[in-house]
Amino acid sequence: MENLKGKKVIIIGGSAGIGLATAKSAALKGAFVIIVSSNQHRIDKALQEIWNEAVGYTVNVTNEIEVKNLFEKIGRFDHLIFTAGENIMLSNVEDTALETARNYFNIRYWGAFTAVKYAAPFINVKGSIVLTSGIASNKPNKGWALGASICAAMEGFTRVLAIELAPIRVNIVSPGVVKTELWDSISENERNEMYNNIGNALPVKRVGEAEDIAKTFVYLMEQEYGTGQTLIVDGGTSIS
Repeated sequence: MENLKGKKVIIIGGSAGIGLATAKSAALKGAFVIIVSSNQHRIDKALQEIWNEAVGYTVNVTNEIEVKNLFEKIGRFDHLIFTAGENIMLSNVEDTALETARNYFNIRYWGAFTAVKYAAPFINVKGSIVLTSGIASNKPNKGWALGASICAAMEGFTRVLAIELAPIRVNIVSPGVVKTELWDSISENERNEMYNNIGNALPVKRVGEAEDIAKTFVYLMEQEYGTGQTLIVDGGTSIS
C-alpha cells in the first residue's frame, strides 16, 4: 500500500514525541512532511531525524493570525495531524486555579480548533484530519479532571467535524500512557517509577512508545473509509 507516497502531510506538534514519530513514519512511506512547532530549536533537531525531505515552520498555535498565515502559505495538502500539547498536569479540582484550568485548553483544544478552521479549505479530495485525545476520558483517575475534560471535548469535536467537513475524513487517536516529553514536569525517578507501575499492571506489560502511536496515525491517514472514530491504543488500560 502506497497511500502516502507523494502526499503532503502537515503535523502540528511534529518536532517531538508522538508527532515526530508520526513524521518519521509518514516520511518512510514517501510522504512530504511539514512539521509545525512553537520551538525553532526542536524543529531544526527534528528535521535532521526525518528520513525523507521535510520542512518546518515555527508557529504559535494559540495565535489565530499565525495559524491562518501558515495554511495560506502552504496551500493545498492532503493530511493534517494535530499532536501539539503542553506538559501534562495532574491536580484535583479543589486545588486548581480557574485561570490555570482555562489556559490548559489553549493548545490542545483551541489550538486544534483553530488549525482545523484554517486548514480545512486547503485539504485535497480523499484527505483527512487526525486529532489527539487520551484514555483519560474513558478511564479517569483522581487528578485527571482537566485531562479527561479535554479528551472528551476533543472526541466530541471530532465526531462533529466528520459530519461538517465530509467527505474529508476526521478521526482521533486516544493513547494510553506513552513515554514522551509531555511527562517532563515530573522528575526522572518519579517518571520511571510511574512507567513501571502502570506498565506492569497492563495486559501488554509496558507503557507505550511514541512509535506505537505513530502507527495508528499512519493507519488513519491511509485507510479511506473510517471517519468520526476514536481509535484507542492504550495497552489494555481501558479493560484492566
